[in-house]
Amino acid sequence: MALPPAFLEELRARTPLPGLIGRKTRLARNGRQWKGCCPFHNEKTPSFYVYDDHFHCFGCGAHGDAITFLMRAEGASFPEAVERLAGEAGMQVPKATPQAAERERRAKDLYGVCAAAEAAFRRRLMLPEGRAALDYLRRRGLTEATIARFGLGWSGEGRGALAADLKGEGITPEQLVAAGLMKPRDPDRPEAGLVDMFFNRVIFPIRDRRGRTISFGGRILGDGQPKYVNGPETELFSKRRSLYGLDLAREGAFRGATVVVVEGYMDVIALHQAGFGGAVAPLGTALTAEQMDALWQVSPEPVLCFDGDAAGAKAAFRSAELALPLLAPDRSLRLAVLTGGEDPDTLVAKGGPPAFEAVLAGAKPLSIALYDLLAGTSPPATPEQRAAFRHRLDAAAKSIPDKTLSSEYRRAWLDRFFAEGRGARPASAPRPAWTPRGKPGELASIRGLLRPAIDHDAIRLERARNLLAILLHHPPLLPEVDEALASLDLPQGDCSQLREALLTWLPDADHLDSTRLMDHLRQAGCESVASWASRKQGLCQAADPEAQPKEALEAWWHFFSLLRGKAELDHDLAEARRMLEETNDPQAQHRYVLLLEAQRALLSGEAGDQAQPDTIL
Repeated sequence: MALPPAFLEELRARTPLPGLIGRKTRLARNGRQWKGCCPFHNEKTPSFYVYDDHFHCFGCGAHGDAITFLMRAEGASFPEAVERLAGEAGMQVPKATPQAAERERRAKDLYGVCAAAEAAFRRRLMLPEGRAALDYLRRRGLTEATIARFGLGWSGEGRGALAADLKGEGITPEQLVAAGLMKPRDPDRPEAGLVDMFFNRVIFPIRDRRGRTISFGGRILGDGQPKYVNGPETELFSKRRSLYGLDLAREGAFRGATVVVVEGYMDVIALHQAGFGGAVAPLGTALTAEQMDALWQVSPEPVLCFDGDAAGAKAAFRSAELALPLLAPDRSLRLAVLTGGEDPDTLVAKGGPPAFEAVLAGAKPLSIALYDLLAGTSPPATPEQRAAFRHRLDAAAKSIPDKTLSSEYRRAWLDRFFAEGRGARPASAPRPAWTPRGKPGELASIRGLLRPAIDHDAIRLERARNLLAILLHHPPLLPEVDEALASLDLPQGDCSQLREALLTWLPDADHLDSTRLMDHLRQAGCESVASWASRKQGLCQAADPEAQPKEALEAWWHFFSLLRGKAELDHDLAEARRMLEETNDPQAQHRYVLLLEAQRALLSGEAGDQAQPDTIL
């Protein structure tokens, strides 16, 4: 028996191709897709591309999906490949039974039933009976092209109209019931007959990620209730797994659009018409874990857009709480908030695309947004409130399964927690100025009573000397910090000369040891500069040749952060985060983590400077 198409579709959706193929060949981000050397033929220039649901090599022509890749890469048969992928995805392979074969046949038939029903609804919209619905859509600002692109239609007045329309195509009322288009008039009295699921409603076809119609939603004209209804669960349609507009959002994301989750049908349609091709919406319910998985198949960091009222804050918190156990280094969220009682539909109608672009530009990373949500409208002030808040932060961080990511969230939150705590402390009363007794000008003659002015240039020079001395005694650190070293604005003269000599030596060095480095510096005429940098007076312990490499690296980043400056370091960190999101490369992740360490070193260094203004380092 052939496996059910719905099962294979779900299996492919649950198998991220970059992760699967990345086990065989190194991949790097290339726009919205991934790129690497083909694992199926020997090449030095990458021509192998991985998309969200297939791969293609422009060198040898190999292409296919996750199942095909496993068959080609490991010589597995089709059943073996399916069995293995299903095991990794936590799915059970359907057994070959007559019932399963019957379900498969029905599912194939139901796609045809839904397609025929969509065509019937679209025809009715253009008939005189659909004029009110068409006028409504036009009043909402939709163009004819948009109406056609989303397949919008009109249900008619019910009373078996759809069954009559489709009877000529050989579609039976029983099939319409199976597709969620008709239902028993009275579930307890089958003899009472069937009624249409949708009547007197504007129809919105609901499609799967491949663009096949699987169900429908309907909006009533006028003030009746419920305003919107969706089709029931069927063999094709699961509300908790489906997102409205996902098929179009996949295409939009591939072309660079931001994937954004909004509330309803009309919000999605209005945003697509305004040029935001990544808009999707859940189907009348809060986001589910399955829907988030579907979003991450399309984008590593979709934006969730909420109203700015209490209900919106509650929905945002619920979504963030749901997302935490699902997060990974390549799967996160951003949260955006609408204000003034607007929704995306009305916002775009009033302010055009720039109004919604501003909303997306203001979207916060999940780590920042969730901290704000956990803190609430009034920051904790008393020790008890702060302790309770800190416990909430700890519990939220622990719910992230990836240990490294969990640690980063906890560290970022606690850094902000303590920084805000320091900023909230009331300033102590100023101490009265002390005036010694004596004649005017006598104070100046008392030696040592006045502290000399701080020489900031001398402090900066000593910091640079320590940074360079660490590398002179620990040259294996150079490959990890060369890019950061090159970006520093070092004092001119000896420091810049020594930095240039180090960076010149690194590319051609066979062995990274101090002896070979000193030989190179002597040949380059930098021996005296190296001796100045290495003199023991004023050097930190990490610059000692006997210091542990980890201690030396941490100290190097400490001095780097103090020399780089807060604004520049913040820019470096933002750029590193952007590169990590675009490439998902281990080296980019390593650089991002090191810059985080440097930022923390800067904060602690600034605190130390405030506490001990006389310190030279």
